[in-house]
This record gives sequence, C-alpha cells and structure tokens, in this order.
Amino acid sequence: MTKKLLFLLDTDPAPSVFDTVVGYDGGADHIIGYGGVTPESVAALVDGTIYTRGPKEKQYTAIFVGGGNMIAGEALFKAVKKRFFGNFRVSVMLDSNGSNTTAAAGVALLAKAKSLAGKKAMVLAGTGPVGMRAAAMLHLEGAEVAITSRSKQRADAASKAINDRFGFAPTPIEAFDNEARAAAVKGAQVVFAAGAIGVPLLDEKDWQNDPAIELVADCNAQPPLGIGGVEAIDKAKERHGKIAIGALGLGGLKLKLHRACVGQLFESAGQVLDAENIYAQAKALA
Repeated sequence: MTKKLLFLLDTDPAPSVFDTVVGYDGGADHIIGYGGVTPESVAALVDGTIYTRGPKEKQYTAIFVGGGNMIAGEALFKAVKKRFFGNFRVSVMLDSNGSNTTAAAGVALLAKAKSLAGKKAMVLAGTGPVGMRAAAMLHLEGAEVAITSRSKQRADAASKAINDRFGFAPTPIEAFDNEARAAAVKGAQVVFAAGAIGVPLLDEKDWQNDPAIELVADCNAQPPLGIGGVEAIDKAKERHGKIAIGALGLGGLKLKLHRACVGQLFESAGQVLDAENIYAQAKALA
C-alpha cells in the first residue's frame, strides 16, 4: 500500500510538534518536517514531492505550510504553488500557527450562534496569524471588521496584508492597553480576542454591561485569559446576557477541522486548502 507522506514545511527554526501530532491523527503515515524554510529554499523540497510518484500515487503525497508568522507563511505557500505545473502538483495546506483552523473554528461557532451579517466586529490583537484570518472570516460573514494592535504601524501593516490577500482592509486601531481596548470595543457587537498566551486584553467590567456586545470569543486557553469573565471551556455559554466562546470551547472543533483537512489532502492530488475552503469546512462541522 502506498504510504501517505505529509511534508511539514515550517517558517520557524524547528517544525511544529503540534502540527506533527495532529498530522498523524489526521491520517498521515509519515510526517517529514523541515524548519526555517523560505521561498528561496523551498524549490528542491517541492520538486521532491512532485517528481517522485506517478499520477495515480501523487494523492498520497501532501505539503503542509506552517510556522508562527502568517505573512511569511503566505509567501512560502505562494512559492510552493509556483513550483507546480500540469499534473506535477500535490495537495497543499496553509495553517501558520493554526491560524486558518483556529480562526475558522471560532468564527464558525460565532456564526452558528447568531448571524454576523452587518455587525461590527472587533478583533483584539488582530495582527497575529489567528487574528488576521479571523478578520477575513468575519468579513466573509458580512461583518464590519476592525483590528487592534499595541502598535499603529503593526495594525496598518496587518490591514494592508489582509487587503492584499482578501481584497478588504479592516480598520486598523492602535490600542496599547486594556483601557484603550475597552474604548475600542464600544459599539461593537462581536469581540474576538486573538492574543498571545497569558496576555489579558479586555477586563470583564469593560464588556459585561455593554448593551451593544452580543458575542465574545477568546482564543487563549491559559490563564490569565484574553477576555476576563470568559472561561476556557465556554462553548456558546451565556454570560451577562452575551454568548461566550472560550479557547477550549472552540478547540474541539479546531482539532476536528485540522484532522479533517489533513485527511482531505490525501483524497486527491492538487487540492489547495486555505482560508476560504477551510472556513467552509468549519461551518459544515460546527
């Protein structure tokens, strides 16, 4: 039987242990990881995947692009696809820092709870991989999206990168501390926190009595959580009259989605899994 080979190309110095484990759980027989991969160094790696198996066996070779930096991941993803031609291609997936699968799970659960069309959505710490993808997926649902960062320069750069990829620019907002973020969420119906582990972004007092806020989601599973008053296990839990989703609440769907996407890579050659189709799968699984 032809082995299912998943090549993990990571922009970070070492390939992700998390992505390796989930890759095996998703059905790969062997995972070969490479760290520090750049668009300039990827050509030989991709060529090795497309020239070694015949047309009927190519579906059993796939590439997963990961790493902690979304912009670097997108550049590497583009370089991978550029090496493909004719039937010389394998399936490839982009999920820098779990960005597509985590954001897709969170936004899909929000959309399942309430329609997001026409709502104002604020993505706190929206310049990281998860925040940038969440902004895009909220836009796909028809929300009016803004992103925050401690740095205006980073917020502007992230907004431009999102516009370059998705054709829309979320409003960039500088919000250096919790007080500034509390001001930023005023008038928003949806708050999505995508900050780093252990970084609180919004105090409970700043959202619990806000009549505008309807939905809150937090991707941080380790205390202190990103949004005060949200529990990691919350999954469409009512808190203060709002619907709350915590990191573990969305984590089950994220892992299910991640595994499903890896499995899909081996169903046929030439598939390209990125934000739009990963999000569509999340909505089907939610």
